[in-house]
Amino acid sequence: MSSEPAGDAPRGGKRKQLQRGAGKREAEDGGESSPAHKRREISAGGVVVRGEQVVVIVPTRRAGNGSHVLALPKGHVDPGESPLQAATREVREETGILAEPVRELGETRYWYRRSGRSVPKTVTFYLFTYLSGDTADHDDEVLEARWIDLREALTTLSYEGERAMIELALEHLDGGS
Repeated sequence: MSSEPAGDAPRGGKRKQLQRGAGKREAEDGGESSPAHKRREISAGGVVVRGEQVVVIVPTRRAGNGSHVLALPKGHVDPGESPLQAATREVREETGILAEPVRELGETRYWYRRSGRSVPKTVTFYLFTYLSGDTADHDDEVLEARWIDLREALTTLSYEGERAMIELALEHLDGGS
């Protein structure tokens, strides 16, 4: 997958985005020794599949333009936690689902604004398969968790980088790399 920048905002918002395939981790912010890299937030998330469906969330926090967001489960990597452990935990907390990791899919990199300053963020996504659980058992950071068709997610997820992760999941599931 290419490392070309792509806009990643919920329909009209502003968000700079790069997405990467698994194993490609070039820094877009000047390298690992740059001040921006030291402030970069690190998160992890999951593309959880059950047959031809993927679990998605509507977070309580709205987009910058006030609209609701349809997203994949993701969150910060806690101290002492690996990105895979964080992704597994976030999937369980935000969706109520227990899932088994299959492989790393790739990462998205973007900037967002908080308290008037730009914050760089990297999210590593993993492919998971559903084991058990109920989407009604999500935490209070989520308004709704639900299953949708994987191919529908290609057009309905709010962020381009997350739609790219669905593409990578479909490539893997269809017998690709």
